[in-house]
Amino acid sequence: MQIDVLGAVRALRDDGSPVDLGGPRHREVLARLVAAEGRMVTTDALVDDLWTDPPVRAVGALRTFVAALRRALEPDRPPRNPPRVIVTEGPGYVLRLPREDVDVHRFQDTLARARRSPDAVTALGAALADWRGPAYADVTSSAWAQRERARLEELRLEGVELRARILLGSGAGADLVAELGAHVAEHPWREPAWELLARAQYRAGRQADALATLRRARAMLVDQLGLDPGADLQRLETDILNGSVPPEGAPAAWSGAGVRLGPRTTVDLARTLALAGGDALVHSRRDRLAAIQAAERTGDLALTARIIGAYDVPAIWSRADDPEQSRAVVAAAERTLTGLGPDGPADLRARLLATVAVESRSADLSGAELKHARHAARQAEELARHLADPALLAFALNGVFLHSFTRPGLAPERDRTGAEILDLATRHDLPNFAVLGRLVRLQSASALGDLDAATSHAKAVDQLAATSEAPLVPVLTGWFRARVTAARSAEPGGPTAATAAAHYRAAENALRAAGMPGLHRGLFPLALLGLRLLHGRPAPTDPHLDWGPYRPWARPLVLLAQGRDEEARAALAAVPEPPRDHVQEALWCLTARAAALLGEGGTAVRAAAALRTAGAEHAGAASGMLTLGPVARYLAEAEACAAG
Repeated sequence: MQIDVLGAVRALRDDGSPVDLGGPRHREVLARLVAAEGRMVTTDALVDDLWTDPPVRAVGALRTFVAALRRALEPDRPPRNPPRVIVTEGPGYVLRLPREDVDVHRFQDTLARARRSPDAVTALGAALADWRGPAYADVTSSAWAQRERARLEELRLEGVELRARILLGSGAGADLVAELGAHVAEHPWREPAWELLARAQYRAGRQADALATLRRARAMLVDQLGLDPGADLQRLETDILNGSVPPEGAPAAWSGAGVRLGPRTTVDLARTLALAGGDALVHSRRDRLAAIQAAERTGDLALTARIIGAYDVPAIWSRADDPEQSRAVVAAAERTLTGLGPDGPADLRARLLATVAVESRSADLSGAELKHARHAARQAEELARHLADPALLAFALNGVFLHSFTRPGLAPERDRTGAEILDLATRHDLPNFAVLGRLVRLQSASALGDLDAATSHAKAVDQLAATSEAPLVPVLTGWFRARVTAARSAEPGGPTAATAAAHYRAAENALRAAGMPGLHRGLFPLALLGLRLLHGRPAPTDPHLDWGPYRPWARPLVLLAQGRDEEARAALAAVPEPPRDHVQEALWCLTARAAALLGEGGTAVRAAAALRTAGAEHAGAASGMLTLGPVARYLAEAEACAAG
C-alpha cells in the first residue's frame, strides 16, 4: 500500500492499481492523517479541520468516513479484527504506515538526508520527481491544507536548489541550465535560484550569460523590491569578473535553507505581523515555526534559543489557536533547553522557559503537563527578576498569568499580575505589554463584577491600541461592552435581552475574522446561554450553534430545554471537570444548574466544592467577554441540591 499526497490525494495497491477512496471528505480525512506524520489527531480537531461550521452530526459523519476508508484500505481484513492502517488511539485516529510508503514523508526524509550528506543527491532527485502537482491539490478550501501546501512548497523549492548546489559543487551540473532557468522564471524573488543559474552557466563555459543573469537579478531586485543583491550574488559576480570562481569539485559556499530571509529576519517579521490579527496572525505563526525549524537545522543552540525567544507576542487567552503548532514550539524550546543545560546563558533559558509557559496554554493541558508548564512560568519569572530585564520579566509574567487558572476564584491574583505587567510596560516603554496589562486588569475587574473599573481599563486599552497598531484590541473590548449590556439587561430599566443578544452577535461577527480560533470557537453560543440564564430562560436549542470545546457542559441544559430529561441525566453523568481556563467558573456553574434541575446531589456536591472559592466572582466574566451572572447564585442552587 502506498499513499500519495504530492499532487491529488490517492492510494495505490502494491500492484500499482488505484484504491477507490470515496468522495472529497474521505480523501481529506486521509490527507489530514497523513499530515499528522504518525501523531494522533483528535476527533474534535478533525471536525474543526473538515468543517468551518460543523453540522450537528459532524462526529457521526466523520466516523462514517473513517469506516469507509478502513474498508477501502484493508478490504481483506477479517471481521472483528482491529484495523492496522487507520487506528483508533485515545480520543482520535492515527495513520500507521511506514514512512517510505507515503510520498510526502519519503520526500521530507530524503531532503533531511541530503542536507546532511551529498551522497543522497540521487535519491533527492527521485523524491522531487514524485511531485505530481501542489501538495494536497484536491483539498482546496481547508485552512490546514493551505498551510501544509505552503510549507511543503517551500521545502520542494529548497530541494530543487539543494540538489542543484550539490551537483554543481561536485563539478557536475552544467546541464542544469535549462532546469534552473525555468526555476528562476517561476520564482524570480529567490536569490539562491539566480546564483545557481549563474553558476550553472559558468560551468557550461557561458561566462557572458552568467554575468547577464546576475545583472538581471540585480535589476529585478532593485526595480521591483528596492533591494540590493545579497552578499552571495555580489561575491559571485566579482569572482566571475576576476576569473576566480572556485574550481570544479570545490563545494560552493551555502549558509541557508534556500530562502532569502534567514530565521532571524523571519521571526522578527512574524512577531510584527502577529499583532495585526486575521490572516497576518495565521501566517506569522506558520513563519515563526519555519524560522525555528531553520534555526534548529543549523545546530547552533544559541541562535535557536534566540529565535524561539524573540517571538514574545503577548497572549491573553488560555486556549491555543493551533494546539499542534504550539506543541511543536514547546518541543523545540524543550530540546534547546536540554542542549543548553542548567548552566546555559540565563537570559536565553528564561526566554525559552517563558515560551514553554506561554505556548503551553492551560486549557490544552492536564496533569503532569500542566504542572510542568506552571513550573516553567515560575522559573522564567525568577530568572527575569534576577536579571533585572523589564521586557523579559513582562514576557515571563505573561506565562504566569496564563497559568493562574489553577482553580476558580483567582481573579485578585491575576489582577496583581496584570498590574505589574502594566507598571513595567509603562515605565520601560513596552506598548504591546501595556496592552496586555490593561486587558488582564479588564478581565479581572470583570470577573469581580466591578464594571466601572473594567470599563476604565477598556477605554485606556482602546487608546493604546490606536497608537500601537493593535487591531485585535477593539474586537476584545467590543465583546466586553456586549458583556456589560448583557449584565445590565437583567437589571430594572436596563436594555432588553434582545439588545444584548444583538451586541453579542455584532461582537461575534468582528471576532470571526480575527484569526483566533482558540478564542472564537464556541464563545458566541456560550454567551447566548449565559444571557438566557440571566433572564431565567432555558438554553438555546438552535442546531446550527457551534458549541466547540464547551459542548459537554452545555449539552445537559440543551437537552433539558428540549424535554429530553433522561438523555440530559446521562449527559450530566459524562461531564468532565472543566479545563483550567478563563471560563472554568462558567462551566462549573452550568454543571451546578443542570445538577439542581435534575436533582443529582452527587454532582451538585462536586460543583459546590469547586465554586466555593469563587463565590465573590461572576461566572464566565473572567473572560471579559461574557457573563452568566454571580457565581453565588449557582453555588446556592448546588448547595441546596446537595443538602436535599
